[in-house]
Amino acid sequence: MAGRGTGPDFVESLARGLDVLAGFGPERPTMTLSEVAATTGLARPTARRLLLTLEELGYVRSRDGAFSLTPRVIGLGMAYVGSLGLWDVARPHMEDLVGRIGESVSLAQLDGSDIVYTARVSVPKIIALRVEIGTLFPAAQTSKGKVLLAALPPRRVTEVLEAPSRSGLPPYIGRTEEQLMEELSQVRARGWALADEELAPGVRSIAVPVRDGHGEVHAAMSVTVHAAETSRETLVEDHLPHLIRTAGEVSAEWALWQSRPHTEVAPPVSSAR
Repeated sequence: MAGRGTGPDFVESLARGLDVLAGFGPERPTMTLSEVAATTGLARPTARRLLLTLEELGYVRSRDGAFSLTPRVIGLGMAYVGSLGLWDVARPHMEDLVGRIGESVSLAQLDGSDIVYTARVSVPKIIALRVEIGTLFPAAQTSKGKVLLAALPPRRVTEVLEAPSRSGLPPYIGRTEEQLMEELSQVRARGWALADEELAPGVRSIAVPVRDGHGEVHAAMSVTVHAAETSRETLVEDHLPHLIRTAGEVSAEWALWQSRPHTEVAPPVSSAR
């Protein structure tokens, strides 16, 4: 992973530290020093220094020769989500939508060639893939990803998709780039996208854009179902109208939230006595 920076101000040590944090996950909640080095492609001495630094900062803990993340790492992601104000706005609307349709609803944004989940209200159903906040999936294989890709200029789509996915999933081979571009053109025209068992068998979803006060697409909202229980027709004819209305409500409320006359002033510093 090291050595990929190209800018004159690129800080390789910072990138390596982030690589260490990103190496942990549901499949690797704890790792030894050797495992961290192997996962990140770093030399053992470098991995050791980074782990000890992260431990001193409170992001990693060690026990019996194994390292794991601490809850403090959540703050790195939540600072980003919280800065948008989108989750606070979207949560009651998403909960209401789930209550009406009985299916899981999620928000995601584009992260390179992947989508990253930033909010989710789920129902207790067995779905082929485990999804949590921060989960990455290849954008081109998901309904939310198609919505987000369709919001980009076509030339930018090609550039984005050239970046390798960091999700760990194999590439989707059931569609050519030309076919994807044609599908994205259709998504732009109709305003929604469908993914039918492209990400995994049994996973079917439909998504629409969430816009800011300037009309820019900054997120996508989707309804995800089990293909054996819910048909494409049900998604499009029954769930899509509810999803469009909910995303519209979130977009409108978020625009108001962003335009609020709000500022923060630091408290006065008391003089020493």
